[in-house]
Amino acid sequence: MVRVAIAGTGGLARYIAHFIRDETSHTAVILSRSEQPTLAAAGHQVAVVDYQIPESLQFALLGCDTVLSTVTGPNQIELIKAAVVARVRRFAPAEYEGSPRLRDPSNPLDRQRSVALRLLAHYSQSLETTIFVCGIFYERFQPGGLAGAKTNLIPGLDNEGDYIMNCSAMFASFLTLPGNTGDVTICMTALQDVGRFVTKALDLPQWPQEMRICGQRITVRGLLQTVAQLKKQQFNPLQVHTLATLALQHQVARQAGDASQQNRVAALINTINGYYDFEGPCHNNLFPDWAPMDFRTWFILKWHL
Repeated sequence: MVRVAIAGTGGLARYIAHFIRDETSHTAVILSRSEQPTLAAAGHQVAVVDYQIPESLQFALLGCDTVLSTVTGPNQIELIKAAVVARVRRFAPAEYEGSPRLRDPSNPLDRQRSVALRLLAHYSQSLETTIFVCGIFYERFQPGGLAGAKTNLIPGLDNEGDYIMNCSAMFASFLTLPGNTGDVTICMTALQDVGRFVTKALDLPQWPQEMRICGQRITVRGLLQTVAQLKKQQFNPLQVHTLATLALQHQVARQAGDASQQNRVAALINTINGYYDFEGPCHNNLFPDWAPMDFRTWFILKWHL
């Protein structure tokens, strides 16, 4: 049995806290910048911390074996430093997307995560770490988008329709590879399955450098066809984007100071560049008693079809 600190209070953090409480013998404390009466009422331990005060974080992490971060930017940097001082054994940074090896640190969606990874590499002798890679959350395509799941909130990418398709209004972006050399492919996973996988990983004797989770690997074309078939509607309009057209849109948004549009376009550029796709073996089979939900099943449940 170990004590686990979960940094953040969004949807993923809540799933992890739920599974730790209900499916393991471990104990968890949720680190929050404010009181969380709903979480406390549900039986979760919450520690209010100030990320700008190192002693606040260090005190909250005393006795913790593992830190699971869902916070980014300067807060995560301070969290790593505090974990080292508090002699935490394991730290999983807030990645939960594509492999960071494929991410451009200058990309607006990096949010200082590359800085955090360099810091973790610096402390690798005392702090074991892994990257949880899961591609795109299915919840981007639920009614209301990611905002409804209260997780990974980024201006311009929170709401339904901010990424690839709006399944209520039935409009979508079709992405093409340079020279039409094939279909753009993404890996996707349900938020709940990521939370359960991360929880199960707590019991692994050693963490590999990267753990890949995938509910379904699918082409953007196949994704749009699946949704159109299930909803018995066609996407209209269907906008076609290439790297060239997206680069122009990103430049215009940057010149206009439109951060939300920059983020939306950056996510589509990442998609064409393969950031959310991984062809190598997944680590789903690390836990034979568990299997992630496929997108079709999830969509039918979420949309009550």
